[in-house]
Amino acid sequence: MLPKIILAFTLVAIGIGYFPKFRMNRTTIALVGATFLIITGGISYKSALKSINLDTLVLLFSMMIVNAHFVISGFSELITHKIIKYANTPKKLLFIIIFSSGLLSAILLNDTIVIMFTPITISILISLKRNPIPYLLGLGMAANIGSAITPVGNPQNMLIASYSGLKFLDFVIPLFIVSIISLFILYFTLLLFFRKEFTEREIIHQYIPNFKIYKPVLLKFILTTIVMFILFLFRYPVSYSALIAASIFLFTRRIKPEKIFQKIDWSLLVLFSSLFVITSSVETTGISKTIYLLYNKYMFTNMYLFSFSIAILSNIVSNVPAVMLFAPFIKSIGNSHEYWITAAMASTFAGNLTILGSIANIIVLEIALKKGIKITFMQFFKIGIVVTIITLLVGIAWLDLIF
Repeated sequence: MLPKIILAFTLVAIGIGYFPKFRMNRTTIALVGATFLIITGGISYKSALKSINLDTLVLLFSMMIVNAHFVISGFSELITHKIIKYANTPKKLLFIIIFSSGLLSAILLNDTIVIMFTPITISILISLKRNPIPYLLGLGMAANIGSAITPVGNPQNMLIASYSGLKFLDFVIPLFIVSIISLFILYFTLLLFFRKEFTEREIIHQYIPNFKIYKPVLLKFILTTIVMFILFLFRYPVSYSALIAASIFLFTRRIKPEKIFQKIDWSLLVLFSSLFVITSSVETTGISKTIYLLYNKYMFTNMYLFSFSIAILSNIVSNVPAVMLFAPFIKSIGNSHEYWITAAMASTFAGNLTILGSIANIIVLEIALKKGIKITFMQFFKIGIVVTIITLLVGIAWLDLIF
């Protein structure tokens, strides 16, 4: 019983972002919560170590190194300057952020996109003196939506591709159109909820950042990034490809290693490691199985109940464990193409319901918090619940039509 209580408190505190009367953030809450789960027997120490996905940590670490060179080369400031120059209205700026984040997340992991784009977006918003909240919500939620398009867009889609044997186009053909529609739904929802921010017709460029391009570093960044993308296209593991790129960057005579490692967000790596343990403890404590048994008899009645069942569980135990839990049951009803694609859509779109629904959400909020920008659980949820329900309904209707 005690591990379940600790787990509940930990999940709530991570969602809120702090623990009342304690100097704790999401990272320390997650680490302490994971440790107490081990101490109280919620998960064994050996199982906790095994639950930490090194592949994800290598990807995060490698992309932080790539992102550091992205900044040092001056490329990020160049992009910032170009976007500021082109996006002459708040609506156009929001549109660019949402669709660039969404479409790129279909090619790369959504977590990778938000790691790279959140600092750039914040830089742009600070330069233009805009309210950062709607744009950052758009960035994170669009990354979730767009990642549904392909089997390499997010970890749960990779699992589904592995379990089902579905190929690249098996995802793209049914999910591309509904994901694009969902990006528009997100765009108009943010315009509706933040009407005051988007009433201006033009952005007054009160400040255009001065920037300096370091051409040798920039050239190396461009060439190495191209190599990384080629490796992605040839289906090398994403983390392995990113690690190769990071190693090429670190093989240098121009930049001191200390300058790079100062830009590594070590607390984010600790947060991820702790979340893996917490997520696994949801299964070891029996909570996930209990939840599944509560609505097992109803979930396969129709696609709406099936989708919302996965969506709810994805926000309790996270989308990857939810897919892992439901996989044996989907196989037991005939390894249905329709159920697998619906699971991919529902578990991914469900990531926009709460902060805890997707790791991409946490990355955006944590990077923003370090820049002094705080997005509360309720600020996220009031947008997320609208976007999630509408996109899920549209997604189910579309898949029901084409299958």
